[in-house]
Amino acid sequence: MNTIRLTMAQAVVRYMLAQKVEIEGDVKPLFPGIWAIFGHGNVAGLGEALYQAREQLPTYRAHNEQGMAHAAIAYSKTLNRQQVMACTASAGPGATNMVTAAAVAHVNRLPVLFLPGDTFATRMPDPVLQQVENFHDHTLTSNDCFKPVSRFFDRITRPEQLLTSLPQAVRVLTDPVECGPVTLALPQDIQTFAFDYPEHFFAEKVHRLRRQSADRHELESAVQLIRQAKKPLLVAGGGVHYSGALPALDALVCQYHLPVGETQAGKGALPWDHTQNVGTIGVTGGAAANALAAEADLIIAVGTRLGDFASGSRAMINPSAKLLSINVASFDAVKHKGQALVGDAKLTLEELITELEGWQPEASWVEQAAGLRADWNQTVDKVTADRGNNLPCDAEVVGAVNRAAGERDIVVCAAGGLPGELQKLWRTRFDRGYHMEYGYSCMGYELAGGVGVKMAKPDSEVFVMVGDGSYLMLNSEIATSVMLGHKIIAVVLDNRGYGCIHRLQQFCGGPGFNNMLEDCLSVDEGAPKTDFAAHAAALGALSEQVGNIQALEQALERAKAADRSYVIAIDTDGLTDTQDGGAWWDVAVPEVSERAEVNTARERYEAYKARQFQNL
Repeated sequence: MNTIRLTMAQAVVRYMLAQKVEIEGDVKPLFPGIWAIFGHGNVAGLGEALYQAREQLPTYRAHNEQGMAHAAIAYSKTLNRQQVMACTASAGPGATNMVTAAAVAHVNRLPVLFLPGDTFATRMPDPVLQQVENFHDHTLTSNDCFKPVSRFFDRITRPEQLLTSLPQAVRVLTDPVECGPVTLALPQDIQTFAFDYPEHFFAEKVHRLRRQSADRHELESAVQLIRQAKKPLLVAGGGVHYSGALPALDALVCQYHLPVGETQAGKGALPWDHTQNVGTIGVTGGAAANALAAEADLIIAVGTRLGDFASGSRAMINPSAKLLSINVASFDAVKHKGQALVGDAKLTLEELITELEGWQPEASWVEQAAGLRADWNQTVDKVTADRGNNLPCDAEVVGAVNRAAGERDIVVCAAGGLPGELQKLWRTRFDRGYHMEYGYSCMGYELAGGVGVKMAKPDSEVFVMVGDGSYLMLNSEIATSVMLGHKIIAVVLDNRGYGCIHRLQQFCGGPGFNNMLEDCLSVDEGAPKTDFAAHAAALGALSEQVGNIQALEQALERAKAADRSYVIAIDTDGLTDTQDGGAWWDVAVPEVSERAEVNTARERYEAYKARQFQNL
């Protein structure tokens, strides 16, 4: 057997280079690049290996470990999980900075390879700088924090362990069911140890999307269930995108006149003006889809994990409705008393097109869906128009950015009140034109995520919509976008605080407290106003502050013509959101309180809980 002597770190890099993926007939690298912030836990081992391979595996330098991991996640999401970025950071704080991003990837079922440096496996120099010592278990390190937020975790304490660990890591990253973050903790001394690896271990391997057909018995039961339905509603989730099932979905819903509601992850599965697209569903969904869900006798959920926002905390759906859940993961398919149809979305929808021949929903249901859809589109036109307010609301800003966006452009967001407004109001015909991280709803994802989206789709303009709160949490990757030449257009909506949670706090009966800056402890009357335009300029971006929607629209045109990242700040009304549409969200309210407003909110809460109980 021919062997090659490599350090453990060199072997990791060589194995990554050998992994390919077939995408629409083209063979591409599975790992097109790696994000790295070096420190004593990875610079001498993995850093040396990456330098030797820098021409084949580009290494990108970021400013924050969490931010670079968000960029990696956004890249993979934009490419429908077909390619994977890796991230490496030093042992200690650099590594644990990535744990939040690992949770983002885990919740959203998105692949990213984490390669955090770890403490010495030999323990000879312990305790080393940045080492967390555990008093009762010396095998634990701070990298064990990755375990609950990784789909696969291993600590490589011998270089030969890669022979079994790396194939398992790549299996998880490319598996449609188990897909998610993988963490290989790499002790800094073991990264430098050498081993005689078999040459065949580094032979090129081409990965392809594995498609699982539905079980015949489950398919027959599903067809029987659908044929009994008179008022069906299909809910499209993110799995429709990842399966490449968009043509099959289009064909199915057109042939059988099925109204389609979209989740946050599923938005864009159909063009916004498609005759069967009744808008988005759930807590932040539109009025049309939610009204249909309240009357439907069958919900056909395709590729969605049915989180509380999609289901309206299980209180908005007709309690007598049946649920058919089409999902490649049985874990998701059996939720909420659902009848499972486990299989790849594309293959399963194609089979349903044939098996349902001759069936149609009630004509009155089809007409009702069309009417609700038309009414909702009129509402969107109204609330996104420039109303000439001195302090515009989020919906007006969304409307301005949406009008500026081209057919193949992309909007990026993650947390606060904006995801609700965007899910309801953003219109796109481009299947990847809407990029929302709303599984973990991680503040700080937006700007870094925008960089990853731009890397994946360099020909699209990427519009990042971000609140002042999220901007202040993590903004350093603006400088990264300028350095790498990955232009983003960021619109910062400044409502002087955490406006979304402030509104939720008031809805639950609480007073304004510790959310808006004016309601926080300070030496003066609130925190000083942040000059976001000046801050962005200091990071190398072009920037400006605008005062109204008309000025915003003009600034957006300048931003599109610019040659580098452009940040536009605008003051907005933090108290106003779009009241049309939406559904109840289960946020627990205290059973007893001295505040009458809280007691009133509790009565309302209990009424919704009673409705929720009917769906258990």
